[in-house]
Amino acid sequence: MRNTQSIRGPVVPSRGPLRPLGTDEVRITGGFWAPRQRVNGEATLGHALEWMDELGWTGNFTSVGNGSGSRERKGREFSDSEVYKIVEAMSWEHGRSPDPALDARIDALTSQIAGAQAEDGYLSTSFGRDWQRPRYSDLAWGHELYCVGHLLQAAVARTRTAGAGPLLDVARRAADHVCETFGPDTTGVCGHPEIETALVELARLTGEQRYLDQAASFVERRGYRTLPAHEFGWSYFNDDIPVRKATVLRGHAVRSLYLACGAVDVAVETDDDDLLGAVAEQFDRAWARRTHITGGMGSRHQDEAFGDDFVLPADRAYAETCAGVATVMLAQRLLLATGDNRYAGIADRVLHNLIAGAIGDDGRSFFYANTLHQRTIVQPQAGGERLDVGGLRAPWREVSCCLPNIARLLASLSSYLVTADDTGLRVHQYADCDVETRLADGREVGLEVRTSYPEGGDVAVRVARSGGPWSITLRVPDWATGAVLVVDHERRPVAPGDVVLTRDWTAGQEIRLELPTQPRFTWPDPRIDAVRGCVAVERGPLVLCAESLGDHDLDALRVCVGHSPEQAGDGAVVRARFESLLDSSWPYGEPSARTGTSVPLHLTPYHRWARRGPSTMRVWLPSA
Repeated sequence: MRNTQSIRGPVVPSRGPLRPLGTDEVRITGGFWAPRQRVNGEATLGHALEWMDELGWTGNFTSVGNGSGSRERKGREFSDSEVYKIVEAMSWEHGRSPDPALDARIDALTSQIAGAQAEDGYLSTSFGRDWQRPRYSDLAWGHELYCVGHLLQAAVARTRTAGAGPLLDVARRAADHVCETFGPDTTGVCGHPEIETALVELARLTGEQRYLDQAASFVERRGYRTLPAHEFGWSYFNDDIPVRKATVLRGHAVRSLYLACGAVDVAVETDDDDLLGAVAEQFDRAWARRTHITGGMGSRHQDEAFGDDFVLPADRAYAETCAGVATVMLAQRLLLATGDNRYAGIADRVLHNLIAGAIGDDGRSFFYANTLHQRTIVQPQAGGERLDVGGLRAPWREVSCCLPNIARLLASLSSYLVTADDTGLRVHQYADCDVETRLADGREVGLEVRTSYPEGGDVAVRVARSGGPWSITLRVPDWATGAVLVVDHERRPVAPGDVVLTRDWTAGQEIRLELPTQPRFTWPDPRIDAVRGCVAVERGPLVLCAESLGDHDLDALRVCVGHSPEQAGDGAVVRARFESLLDSSWPYGEPSARTGTSVPLHLTPYHRWARRGPSTMRVWLPSA
């Protein structure tokens, strides 16, 4: 087992082939992600807190603490979790870019939270007081354990970036209460998984074995239909099949992914290869059969859930932003646990398409669902936007779980870029960053990564500090057939997969990786009925889309696949025609004659759609 006490990151396993590097060891310096991290810290955190303060979500803690609460509590039953997530995001941000004002705000929120905690450690502003429902009287929908899970993760972030303090004390008391209430002689589980992965991370931080034991118990007891029957079935709660016996992720997408994260964490800490293998198999199958091309998971709106295999309609893609965040978190855990770099490729796809697309340019608006086909232009309306309406990034919603989720991921993003193994460093995600760390034997090493990725394929890795032989491993994405590696002025082709270079490096040496990012057609699996006869265009890791502010009817679009897409800026140009579509009294019959002149059509990265205003859009393009 490795020493993990000094690692600043949200996922710090005590064993495994790869050691994550903390946010103090890897710093994003520019390129695609630095501006997004800056906006996150300067705008998103404050924007979210302003809404939580105005709506009374933070004030709930004060009301409970001073006994002035009433049945008219503010927000949904899980609003505590949003406060905890924003505290976690603020903690990572303060660790990344220290700010006394931010530090003081975290302390103030901590005082509010601590004031609402009961003497026995129980903490919820929704249950447990004389004017509220009894504690744990609604495990299916109450979200009490879910909220505590986010509290624990906030405390882990605060402790790893600022040292032990009051928030950790609150978290430990809450975790102790959970262990005493849901110990080995009980069967209860929370309707929304989250407590599992949080307990494991708290165990990693504190060394407290019973937190790990409780997490393992929660994982093992799920799947026996102990929660009440539900109109969407027990699969909605992932309470239909024991974790070890399931073969695919199913049910509510976020719940399923959070549970998988917790199961991987338990498997790693208990050295349980069977459990790890079961979860990896479930995720691999879901990725291969139940995932949209953007990396979005969840195709059913009514229950925010996975559909059956290959049921992936573009215009009904739910692909919740929180599910995207959870996918990145699960992929990172599987990467660290297995060393398999294809999981880094999964995170790459989700980050550069779904996550980058979900947040507004100013950091003050966001998508909840991430459709792949917007048929109509949707104008802003008073009173906000329904969760399932595409085309508009809303500043806030009654359920605003996605914005603080994005915030905590972006604030800690540097910890997802590079890992260390027994022989050296492995670069998984290409972003401008500086790396300073120690190898397993204590030697200090450093790298500087500069890249045009994802718009371009040039990656330069410069050795900034070295001493003796060690390895540098680069990931060649699975789409990068024809990549070229340049070392010491020697050029050689490299195939998709890992490129391992072991040398006695000297400061100033540079490795260059040239990834082909010319646009390419991508065809769907023929079993995906909803997009049969369509084609998508990708460029490097980016999924492209056709977007119209009203100047084109995208329903009439037909792409000429006989002409290869051509690069144009950060997008592509394809040959297409817009057919004349005639309305009739009956939409079925003989095919009409196809008319229309072939014209160039510009495609833009999916992550940039709807930034010029409300628009129509489609990723999957009907082929001529």
